[in-house]
Amino acid sequence: MRRASHLVADFRRSGGESDHCVQSDPVRAPNLSAPARRVARNPGRTVSIAFAVAVLVGTVLLTLPVARSGPGGAPLLTALFTSTSAVCVTGLAVVDTATYWSGFGQVVIMALIQIGGFGIMAGASLLGFLVSRRLRLRNQLVAQAESRGLALGDVRTVLRRVAVTVLIFEASLTLILSLRFFFGYDYGIGKALWHGLFHAISSFNNAGFALYPDSLVRFIGDWAICLPIAAAVLIGGIGFPVLLELRREWRRPTDWSTHTRITVWGTVILLLVGFLAMLAFEWANPRTYGPLGVGDKILAAIFQGVMPRTAGFQNADYNAMNLETVAVTDVLMFIGGGSGGTAGGIKVTTFFLLAFVIWAEVNGERDVTVARRRIAESVQRQALTIALLSVALVAVGTMALIAFTGHVRFDQALFEAVSAFATVGLSMNITPTLSGAAQVVLVLLMFIGRVGTITVASALALNTKSRLYRYPEERPIVG
Repeated sequence: MRRASHLVADFRRSGGESDHCVQSDPVRAPNLSAPARRVARNPGRTVSIAFAVAVLVGTVLLTLPVARSGPGGAPLLTALFTSTSAVCVTGLAVVDTATYWSGFGQVVIMALIQIGGFGIMAGASLLGFLVSRRLRLRNQLVAQAESRGLALGDVRTVLRRVAVTVLIFEASLTLILSLRFFFGYDYGIGKALWHGLFHAISSFNNAGFALYPDSLVRFIGDWAICLPIAAAVLIGGIGFPVLLELRREWRRPTDWSTHTRITVWGTVILLLVGFLAMLAFEWANPRTYGPLGVGDKILAAIFQGVMPRTAGFQNADYNAMNLETVAVTDVLMFIGGGSGGTAGGIKVTTFFLLAFVIWAEVNGERDVTVARRRIAESVQRQALTIALLSVALVAVGTMALIAFTGHVRFDQALFEAVSAFATVGLSMNITPTLSGAAQVVLVLLMFIGRVGTITVASALALNTKSRLYRYPEERPIVG
């Protein structure tokens, strides 16, 4: 911080910035190429188009006869639903991945998951980079000193670091799972490597696709399978900016940026909530964890407590779970994981920032502070906007599912809508039974949930404006 202050002071003495200077515009920055300027003009639109193109390409490939294990090609809606679920790393499926799709089809799904997961991490990181370029140099220097992030980095560095991070974690998990499948389940070397690779990519990218009809129910008591997959889901969903900072400062929590503090400690709280809820509500449930031993119950609760952070793996049937468990899972899915990662939802930072806003209001505080840092009012408005838009989308989606499919209960429709919007992939096993119109609703929810929150967040951050005047204040009655 001291170094940044000296740099700011020297820069201002040299006449480089005045108190009345306007924010720099990335569109006009001379060091940006033409494609980069087009992205900077509307990064949210670029991300949306890129994901839409990936979905369309995946749909075409999955309609080919070679992609299906049975005769003929897959119906258009089935291919579209599966492609959207894979690119948006959701995991909802209208057909059984293990038996409906051929080896080629499964490779296509795995590739779409990888493209979608990498695109999410890289896209979110690059959007953060573009947003940071709108700040004054003074604020960039301070932000870099505070977060030790990539505010003054370059695009190629961001992409390279994201790619290396993805490959390291996926390769490590592939090795662990392959060895377990080979030695523990007598898989052949080829089958063990394939299952290890597929589930490693699906886990780290928070996709939730599995090569088993029962998801991962058969491995409910296998620590060597469940814990590595849960760890990959957690790491992939915590966010690349946080991973980068933890790699540098993991021994000094007091030096973490505000974003990393909120994400890490918020994640710990949510994991504990998920674990304790699963353990308490399903401990004696004869249809889920009741018949298991104590050790297996703890493992099952740990594993399933992580999954609402947005990976759709299941070790039990949610239709058989208690309503209390389903309600807690709804909330955890809606919150999701960390920003800049493969998780969905409104994000941990959004949820806990709003919690701090409520706390400040209840205590009559003028400013919202986190770890002795004041949260900007614009950030508070952004968090509120994202949360309320997400609530509205889930509500509309739930009503649409009920309207288009008469046999669906409200709790099932809500669970499915939240899972689709938050790109989780958990289901109460109603997805294949939904009507075509209801499946289209889920496709839209998955796509909007994956690219919409990024688009809204970047649009809000990039469109922050300063007025030279203020209207008279009014105080309507609230509450």
